[in-house]
Amino acid sequence: MVNNALLERRFRVIGRHAPLFYDEPLEIVRGEGVWLYDATGRRYLDVYNNVPHCGHCHPRIAAALCDQARTLNVHTRYLHQGIVNYLERLTGLFDDRLAMASLTCTGSEANELALRMARHHTGAQGIIVTDCAYHGNTEAVGELGTGFMPEAAASGRVIGVPAPDSYRGLPGVAPEDLAAAYAQKVQEAIETFAGRGIGTAGILICPDFANEGLLDAPPGFVEAAVEKVRAAGGLYIADEVQGGFGRTGHHWWSHEWYGPVPDIVTMGKPMGNGHPLAGVVARRDIIDPFGEWAMYFNTFAGNPVSCAVGMAVLDVLEQEDLLSNAVETGAYVAEGLKVLQDKYEIIGDVRHKGMFFAAELVADRDSKAPATDQTRALVNAMARKGVLISRIGVHDNVLKMRPPMPFNRKHADLLLSTLDDCLAEL
Repeated sequence: MVNNALLERRFRVIGRHAPLFYDEPLEIVRGEGVWLYDATGRRYLDVYNNVPHCGHCHPRIAAALCDQARTLNVHTRYLHQGIVNYLERLTGLFDDRLAMASLTCTGSEANELALRMARHHTGAQGIIVTDCAYHGNTEAVGELGTGFMPEAAASGRVIGVPAPDSYRGLPGVAPEDLAAAYAQKVQEAIETFAGRGIGTAGILICPDFANEGLLDAPPGFVEAAVEKVRAAGGLYIADEVQGGFGRTGHHWWSHEWYGPVPDIVTMGKPMGNGHPLAGVVARRDIIDPFGEWAMYFNTFAGNPVSCAVGMAVLDVLEQEDLLSNAVETGAYVAEGLKVLQDKYEIIGDVRHKGMFFAAELVADRDSKAPATDQTRALVNAMARKGVLISRIGVHDNVLKMRPPMPFNRKHADLLLSTLDDCLAEL
């Protein structure tokens, strides 16, 4: 039952356009592991929130936060073992070329800092992104949100290229030619920037193409796109805010599914398990000169509490073997989704990487016409039955599922059975 009094109070102080999940907004008051609880005590299986990466209110992470908060919390203009220990461990999870880091509080800040670094390093301004990607909500990164942010259309420094989609492809292009065709769109953006006299500073992509629908990029696209950008003097920036910290299972970082090592990597959301912690990892020859030029400083980023939380997140991921769980449980869910695909014509495509699943809904499989209304109805029906998922994609017709990493087969069975029931009722 919706708390209409609370909803109206929210409208008065926040406005009616601040998004809420579901047609009947939930009043969530408590979380534990993969579960959320509303004000009536009803329990919901959380198959969407990747912010509590290690599970809602993980006791070890909460204890690390409280213990450090009781001892010291101050900005980074003092020496402190915590930040150095944490960043040494964090950078050790990357290719050796990515040896230095700068911390921020949010993914938006991290991506904005990455833009500043790329533009400083290259002397160019142009940034290439994929359409329908989301990289944050500051003014600078708002320009990048070609599918979300109205200000993106006014920017001459950003060009959106079609997201690389093996399922839908490009009109008139054979599947075996898709990688080259999508990469050619990147080349055209490079040439457009050259014509504007601003050059190409880099390409910024979410390597799992999450907001675009967890797309399976045509094999070879990322490699070809990065090669073209680097040939033009630009950098490869990987946004790991959604796919990082082992979500894809086989790797710590989603960019490791592809060949090129990024020049800059940005992180956020799962980094602090709900605590505001984000950052940038990059080549030394990018960060060092930028720092000397800009003297980057962030009052709250990298404080002792944040670093204690970040360290605890890494401890839990490793000691609870959550990457292996992502591989095993992810494969189990994907198999279950394919069974449902065989049963229901509305499921046009199933995609997954580790603990990240997607199902694209279509009106019919031949035309691949997006079933946008049915997708919205299904997400809301699932919520009414106690399972929380969301939707995404260029046509808003892709079921988006990215549960906390402790999500296991028992939880997967509940997800799949509930989805089966709701599909049968569509």
